[in-house]
Amino acid sequence: MGTKDVRVNIIGAGLAGLAAAIRLSQLGVQSRLVSVQPSERAQSNLAEGGINACLDLMGEEDTVEEHIKDTLRGGCFLADEAMVEGLCKEAPEIIRELSGYGVAFARENGRLIQRNFGGQKKKRTAFVKSSTGKVIMASMIKEVRKHERNGMVQRLFHHEYTGLITDKTRDEKARDPGSYMVKCRGVYIRDTYDSSLSALYGPVIIATGGMNGVFEAMTTGTYANTGEVSADLFMRGVRLANLEFIQYHPTTVSISGKRMLISEAARGEGGRLFYYGDNEEKIYFLEDEFGEGGNLMPRDVISKRMDMCGKQVYLDLTQIDGDKWNKRLSDLRREIMYYLSTDPVKEPVPVSPGIHFFMGGIKVGRDHMTNIRGLYAAGECSCAYHGANRLGGNSLLGAIYGGKVAAASAAAIYKDEYIGADDTRKDADDFSDERMKAYLKEPGDKDMELRVRMRKLLASALSVVRKEAEIEAAIRQTDSLLKEAEDLGACIRTLSLLMLSKAMLVSAYGRKESRGAHNLAEYPKQAEEYGKNSTVAIEDGRIRLSYEYPGEYCE
Repeated sequence: MGTKDVRVNIIGAGLAGLAAAIRLSQLGVQSRLVSVQPSERAQSNLAEGGINACLDLMGEEDTVEEHIKDTLRGGCFLADEAMVEGLCKEAPEIIRELSGYGVAFARENGRLIQRNFGGQKKKRTAFVKSSTGKVIMASMIKEVRKHERNGMVQRLFHHEYTGLITDKTRDEKARDPGSYMVKCRGVYIRDTYDSSLSALYGPVIIATGGMNGVFEAMTTGTYANTGEVSADLFMRGVRLANLEFIQYHPTTVSISGKRMLISEAARGEGGRLFYYGDNEEKIYFLEDEFGEGGNLMPRDVISKRMDMCGKQVYLDLTQIDGDKWNKRLSDLRREIMYYLSTDPVKEPVPVSPGIHFFMGGIKVGRDHMTNIRGLYAAGECSCAYHGANRLGGNSLLGAIYGGKVAAASAAAIYKDEYIGADDTRKDADDFSDERMKAYLKEPGDKDMELRVRMRKLLASALSVVRKEAEIEAAIRQTDSLLKEAEDLGACIRTLSLLMLSKAMLVSAYGRKESRGAHNLAEYPKQAEEYGKNSTVAIEDGRIRLSYEYPGEYCE
């Protein structure tokens, strides 16, 4: 893997990573697909409900423009309109591509059908029962293997990110002739089997998923998505955005130290949320407040209303007819019966909100490039399409589309700036980067204790409804943890995660309003002056918080 083997390097082999690899192959650009686990173990396999696209197959006169409006409205108008427009316009073609790869979307009488999903009045969610992510992943893995056979994709599983290769180059576009910009030259990786190190050269696409590992027993996502790559990039100067927006999915249950998702598809097919009143009567509180479509309000709205109930909430699926169970929800029923020993056909399921998606993440522009040239991000690790709250069915779409956009952008810069470039590093086997070496230090018992304490702080301060005083106290306690970590000689990965956690708290404390997934008790309404995206960056060892209107950060 020396200097002559310059490729686009993709870190993460879930949906966004696979989409990027396929697109690069189509553009005639070789790539490397790097991940600790094989694609079959990626978080994307757990996505259940479906993928959105305006196909207008259900006789409801749906339009792409309505999909755009629903996405912007669901995100409380914090997403960049041009990016959302690109996402929604490409969605029908993505469904056609997936069908061509072999994804057997649900059909009736030979015609593809779509279901209702939260925050959308029209049926535009294509699905495969409640195993959509798993089926899409299987088809895309097969497609990537075709490109692997012809030499366009090199898969490097059981390898982990250990650091970026960067340098400063003169910024030709800057007014100041002495200005420099940081450019990504490649990435260091480590083989988790034998601990050998490699330096991979070329543009880098980060596709490492959400920051599930930062939280304790609260997320529906896999803890293999540790958040450590995002944390390290943050410490290296990469800007992050909208970290305060953490989506709580309303219907989850606790299993084996994590949360199991009961897909929104269950409510799309007729499931209803209720709690028992004083006389044991069922109170369908969402329908009482919002009418017939109450159970399909956006996730942030439902989670907040559940929190306000002050009682155990149940998901009533007993009214769904047998044909829907057999044809559309059979795998969901099996899952509930296996993990909960409850048959949802016969009795309601007790549910509560759990962390499900991170709208915030690595800040990217419309080409999915970060503030470091040659470094891109796509999928849940990036902040791109979802604003203050993600619509159900837009995550799979955003991962695939984002991967494709990042790939096209990386391909262009690869051909213009990396192939045959004089400044490509000649020290392909020189692992002298001090931060990279420090990153290799494994966390010890003291590190793990610090992480557990941090998770508990986040769990309390960044709940469904937050309190200003609790967030402020958590920031002070995080500073104490950081000081303790330094005194104990904690590994750099722990220090980076603590700084990332503090950045989440600082972002939440700075937003004096309630918008989307950020609900601050002292400020229950949206405030016009906060109709902006938050950005955090490390400057002189301190976290700097700033705000930009939608579109400004995407230029």
